[in-house]
Amino acid sequence: MKDRLEKTVSYLKEKGFLKPEIGIILGTGLGKLIDQIEIEKEVSYNHIPYFPTATVEFHQGKFIFGNLSGKKVVVMQGRFHFYEGYSLQDITYPVRIMKELGIDKLLVSNAAGAINKDYKKGDLMLIDDHINLQGGSPLAFKGVSQFGKRFVDMLAPYDKDMNSKFEEIADKNNITLHKGVYASVVGPQLETRAEYRYLSIIGADAVGMSTVPEVIVANHLNLPVAAISVLTDECDPDNLQPVDVEEIIAVANKAEPKLVKLFKGFIEGI
Repeated sequence: MKDRLEKTVSYLKEKGFLKPEIGIILGTGLGKLIDQIEIEKEVSYNHIPYFPTATVEFHQGKFIFGNLSGKKVVVMQGRFHFYEGYSLQDITYPVRIMKELGIDKLLVSNAAGAINKDYKKGDLMLIDDHINLQGGSPLAFKGVSQFGKRFVDMLAPYDKDMNSKFEEIADKNNITLHKGVYASVVGPQLETRAEYRYLSIIGADAVGMSTVPEVIVANHLNLPVAAISVLTDECDPDNLQPVDVEEIIAVANKAEPKLVKLFKGFIEGI
């Protein structure tokens, strides 16, 4: 992996991805932040050496570099998922690349289902903790200790100072920002009623198919990270409705301006 990382980083630096301060991963239906960026460089994933390619139709698949609120940012417009057939090491490869390019903070977004019955679709949830139900770890590979400690402490995987700043920004802008536990599953199928009940019993407030592998690797790299879920559907097993992916995207799009305001406010305050 070390040789691949060096070649990927070298390619991106040659393309002008120089000294980014903040990395951002944009989730499903959450691409409008790009409109706020003064873009200097962008590269399609399939042009980057050793980079996976996004196969989900509503993920753009671009690596973007530019200015946002006076800071240099590198942005993943579209992420990778375990359900696409990639390994957990593939999925998290971009986090390692962003760290090698120079970022010192990582912001992550995703679309998720609301398990907590007090949360409604269109709300935002700041992730305070997570449950890994993907059946593996992005750190479970030979030679992982070359990149950081093998046994990474996960007492507080989401940076407390970053989370506090997000809560302050939400209060100032009258944005409802729940705080809760995110469960990450494999997918791509949605959950059964019994699975939603199980998730509630084990303490999940929201469920999705991403984020946790990226956060684990960020912690492995000592990279402070914060993540926000846009809750796109309500997962009440006693009143469950068929899921329409187009509706999920529509809800994410409608809630996105609140997420953009939080991310911009956070970056402005650094």
